[in-house]
Amino acid sequence: MTERRPLGRSAAGAIVAILAALVLAADQFVKYLTIQNLPPGQPVPVLGEFLQLIFVRNSGAAFSLGKDVTWVFTIALAVVAGVIVWKTLAVRSRLWAVVLGVLLGGVLGNLGDRLFREPGFPMGHVVDMISMPWMMPAIFNVADIFIVTGMISVALLIVVGLRLDGTRERAKNDRPRGGTSSSPATDGAAEAAQTSTDRTGS
Repeated sequence: MTERRPLGRSAAGAIVAILAALVLAADQFVKYLTIQNLPPGQPVPVLGEFLQLIFVRNSGAAFSLGKDVTWVFTIALAVVAGVIVWKTLAVRSRLWAVVLGVLLGGVLGNLGDRLFREPGFPMGHVVDMISMPWMMPAIFNVADIFIVTGMISVALLIVVGLRLDGTRERAKNDRPRGGTSSSPATDGAAEAAQTSTDRTGS
């Protein structure tokens, strides 16, 4: 089973590039507003304790893990971005193009922070600002939202068997409609019978 109209390579690449650029722009714009308008470390309620804004600079990963080895996360993000771009070359599926586009945009958003923000290349601190204390203690940003959403979507596409080229994996017990299954022994018997018939008729 395939998608009705598989994308061409250029069309798939364009979808990935446009979505990645939009996500990157949104992430960096929110970070700019955060730096310009929020006091560092002070919670600003938006919807009570359900949603708060807190401007922090994170040198590590989630929950500030690995804050002393920031360069490791820079390399990891660069590798992930490279893999996504490489996979894009094989994409013919609209769904995969959308998912990889938003995932790439999120990765580039945080990678840009690692490369260009204080204290400097490649040890930059990621700007975080979104807090939902009722759900998790971590503070995250727009890029993180798209990264998590993208990874979940990748997992779902793999589970349903949708390949990058738009085709779907067939279950092992799927059989062609109207066809019959046969064993090697049955095939051999049929071939022997056909040979015997040919000799009799000659």
